[in-house]
Amino acid sequence: MNHEFTETLERSPVIAAVFESSDLDEAIESPCEVIFLLSGSICELHDLIDKVHEKGKKLYIHIDLLEGVANDRSGIQFIKNNFSPDGIITTKATVARHAKEQGMFVIQRFFVLDSKSFENAYKTIKSSDVDAIEILPGILPEIISQISQSAKMPVIAGGLIRSKKNAVDSLAMGAMAVSTSCKKIWNM
Repeated sequence: MNHEFTETLERSPVIAAVFESSDLDEAIESPCEVIFLLSGSICELHDLIDKVHEKGKKLYIHIDLLEGVANDRSGIQFIKNNFSPDGIITTKATVARHAKEQGMFVIQRFFVLDSKSFENAYKTIKSSDVDAIEILPGILPEIISQISQSAKMPVIAGGLIRSKKNAVDSLAMGAMAVSTSCKKIWNM
């Protein structure tokens, strides 16, 4: 599955990050092949996943931000068995581990805000078996470069990607893709 994800990002390195389900239609109609759902309710999940899959696109759910289900072992198993998203996104190592145990595709997000958070992220990445990582904010070229060089999984730059230059710079520094809620970049 990781190989398919990598190929998809190579074809389409801009990921539509959707905060409001009302923006999903625009993301689906964009050239982006991957969509990150960064909010929502378990009540609307079937419809959202079906809508995305009907267009042949991939949907990854930020499970930490999904209303109506706990992000524990049982909640993850429930999501997998009842909704079958392409994968999940989480900031929590425990959630990532539980999802991997369930055979799910996992993208772990790291907020790199200072030297300590960089060191913690770096240590976690080295021992992690997640399928991809996302570094936020994605406009830190030196950090993106250092992590991309040592990570054994695809690196996604996300957060504060607000211009084509931000996206191109992050990709040039080694990110495989960028995730952004900036709609003008979805059509880059």
